[in-house]
Amino acid sequence: MAKAPEIPLQLVEEIRSKALSAPRPRSLTPGQRDALFEKIESLLKQKNAVLITHYYVDEQLQILTDATGGYVGDSLGMADFGNRHPATMLVVVGVRFMGESAKILNPEKRVVMPDLVADCSLDLSCPIDSFSAFCDQHPDRTVVVYANTSAEVKARSDWVVTSSNAVDIVAYLHGRGEKIIFAPDRHLGNYVQKKTGADIINWQGFCVVHDEFKASELRRLMQEHPDAQVIAHPESPAEVLAMADAIGSTTQLINAAKASKAETLIVATDFGLFHKMHQAAPDKKLLAVPTGGDSAACVSCAHCPWMAINSLDNLAAVLEDSQGHEITIEESVRRNAMVPIERMLEFSRSQGKV
Repeated sequence: MAKAPEIPLQLVEEIRSKALSAPRPRSLTPGQRDALFEKIESLLKQKNAVLITHYYVDEQLQILTDATGGYVGDSLGMADFGNRHPATMLVVVGVRFMGESAKILNPEKRVVMPDLVADCSLDLSCPIDSFSAFCDQHPDRTVVVYANTSAEVKARSDWVVTSSNAVDIVAYLHGRGEKIIFAPDRHLGNYVQKKTGADIINWQGFCVVHDEFKASELRRLMQEHPDAQVIAHPESPAEVLAMADAIGSTTQLINAAKASKAETLIVATDFGLFHKMHQAAPDKKLLAVPTGGDSAACVSCAHCPWMAINSLDNLAAVLEDSQGHEITIEESVRRNAMVPIERMLEFSRSQGKV
């Protein structure tokens, strides 16, 4: 499979530096947590707002979202829920591209986030100027971008995909004889190409969480737990995926955990998923794939540093005063980005995925 040029080393270093310097929330006492729960629930009602939360954030935020009638899920489900829910304010608890996706689909609603500093390394590794120039060099190819991209990159694309539907959508395009540019995740792009046989040029972006999973560390853990099964997100390197018993999106991994006969599961994805995975499979012992050891240097330690920015404190603060926390997108960009997102949602709905 052909691939785009490597991400410039300076950009890689900038992304890793941002990850390491991302702010961390304060620890809360049970009394502080309960007070914030009560305050946030009251503010949600006052503002006609709903929480739309990703699996990877702190479990207390997931618990609160469920308790207040919001949605906890993957990026595909988040986009669909926000598009369908009648609330006039969408509070997206995740990373920035998720808030942008909500605003693209809901221009009439206010979309706010606890902290707009919550970036995504995949988004950062696909700058619009260099990506657009690369696409211009291959005008015969259909541009397929992962949801983990900016509104501007989505606006430059033909299709948007998530990890739960990327294989199905690319297989559909391949069946129509289309050649693909896939961006930004190099590991997901490799996985999709192997599953579909499509002609893909793969952008070389990366996730700071999944990119750190190392086959050598996974192999050691498997030796320590010989009866365990391995389940992995396709943003993980090919060497890790080769050892997995099941591969899939966050929602698909939860379903795999529930269906597994093994007592112990080794999980190659952000450990924020463990909260919902424990709910679905309470009898399972869950182990995160190590990111340390002889062959690895821990930048993320199996947890997205930008997801970790979200907290009960900044959630309560944004509901009190959203100034500086609202997602805005230039209208021409929003309209252009809406087309490939709606294509994805229509395709996924036709397949019963949402």
